[in-house]
Amino acid sequence: MSFRSLIQEMRDEFGSISRHNLRSRSHRAGGGHAPRVAAVGPVEAAAAQQQQQQSCWAQLPPELLREVLVRIEESEGWWPSRRDVVACAGVCRSWRGITKEIVHVPEASGKLTFPISLKQPGPRDGTLKCFIRRNRATQTYYLYLGLTEALADDGKFLLAARKCRKPTCTDYLISLDMSDMSKGSNTYIGKLRSNFLGTKFTVYDAHPPYDGAVVSKSRSARVIGLNQVSPRVPAGNYPVSHISYELNVLGARGPRRMNCIMDSIPASAVEEGGKAPTQTEFPLSGLDSFPSISFFRSKSARIDSATSQISAQKEEKLVLRNKSPRWHEQLQCWCLNFRGRVTVASVKNFQLVASDENGPTNQEQDKVILQFGKIGKDLFTMDYRYPISAFQSFAICLSSFDTKIACE
Repeated sequence: MSFRSLIQEMRDEFGSISRHNLRSRSHRAGGGHAPRVAAVGPVEAAAAQQQQQQSCWAQLPPELLREVLVRIEESEGWWPSRRDVVACAGVCRSWRGITKEIVHVPEASGKLTFPISLKQPGPRDGTLKCFIRRNRATQTYYLYLGLTEALADDGKFLLAARKCRKPTCTDYLISLDMSDMSKGSNTYIGKLRSNFLGTKFTVYDAHPPYDGAVVSKSRSARVIGLNQVSPRVPAGNYPVSHISYELNVLGARGPRRMNCIMDSIPASAVEEGGKAPTQTEFPLSGLDSFPSISFFRSKSARIDSATSQISAQKEEKLVLRNKSPRWHEQLQCWCLNFRGRVTVASVKNFQLVASDENGPTNQEQDKVILQFGKIGKDLFTMDYRYPISAFQSFAICLSSFDTKIACE
């Protein structure tokens, strides 16, 4: 019997026992006469039923409950089966509280479980292998987590972006929902903005990446038509990275040259024992009203976050540069070793490593932190690791899609 079937069976059993007890109590209270029933609407009835079910689940012994949840978390290591862990967190408060403690951040576990994981740094040991699908007709881009060793499969949806052209710049709005990528949505988490030439980009986070982060452009209210509407949590513009492509004024054809300044990550994050800021939860918003979409943090994450947030404000910023390709005489093209993850030559392909300007060259700086490459007409791979997150990686890769008038 699967875990989901077991949960449903236990829920039905608890519900039947509770209904039987309610009927018995009402019969005794009414002395055999029909009890008085207050008229309630469907919303009140649903809330009462949910509260009743949660009270049943909350009566389980904490030690037994923790042991069950720990085993589920360990056994469901990858998607799609990992959705059972998210389902457990949405049962009731007691289940949610224990799940907060046993689910680790991607840095330690190498797993993406909850939406907040997309804002947290990737694993230190190894990379998370993702891919991007492009829809040319709608100018949209979708990020998926690879579920197999194949270059592309059905994947687990992570993020979506929509390209918005403006007279002086181009915006890529990034959302947790592939069907709603508007800036006014509760699922909006950030954007990428380019300059007119498409050579410089800024990645903005809709939420503070660390304590004390300065918002670039803040509006306490949105104007819709003639009415002023104050959102519950205004989406801010917190710059987290700046991407620049070197100008090609002479017109010489060759690989692109790009630099990424990570405003929210200190340069020491790539060193042994270095720390990068870790967002532990989203601000309260409409997303929190759904019990199946929860944003959690562990005790260790709180401690690491406090340390990294202070260091990010004082230390030098991390700078990433693209790894220089080598010229292949037989193929007559520039080549990089993508270890089989890229199959189509393209000017968009790149690998990012820590810049030598951060200090002396060492083994840690030779590690590829982000690589992006083409494998089909509208299909690209994206692999990233610590200290950048899936959101930051996706935004950097989106900059490669934009037209660059002065670079090519």
